[in-house]
Amino acid sequence: MREPSITKAVDGAAVYYTIFWSRLRKAEKYDIVAKVPSVSGIFELYYEDEKKKLNLLYVAKAFYGGLMNEIRKRTDPELEDNPSRRQILSTRDCYYRYAPSDSYKDMSDILYFFSSTYFPDKNLHDHSGRFDEIYVKEDSEDKLVDI
Repeated sequence: MREPSITKAVDGAAVYYTIFWSRLRKAEKYDIVAKVPSVSGIFELYYEDEKKKLNLLYVAKAFYGGLMNEIRKRTDPELEDNPSRRQILSTRDCYYRYAPSDSYKDMSDILYFFSSTYFPDKNLHDHSGRFDEIYVKEDSEDKLVDI
């Protein structure tokens, strides 16, 4: 089993990121505290619908508070500010995965790529401004790839 991480290759004005995701884990507060490192990185949250299909709920970066604190906060319905996410967290099984990164700019580029791929009509995240082209490849031992 390999460690979760993010790699980067730069080719002129283009950047190629590869995300090696952690194993998908059920979001339980004691498990998160025990298994998730308190380092910066990106993470995704999923919920399981009535057909047992995983649906993307949230994708974000954790920098100052670290992955453990941010995932713990975003998976607790009592701490969630968004009413629709709070409802899902209260009624559905949720799962998370993460990839550590110590580069805020790299995480910004990746989230920009994700948001422009998932929500092309919305401008949800800014990129770092360092590259003209951003590409992201995902590697998941769970065979869960969103892009």
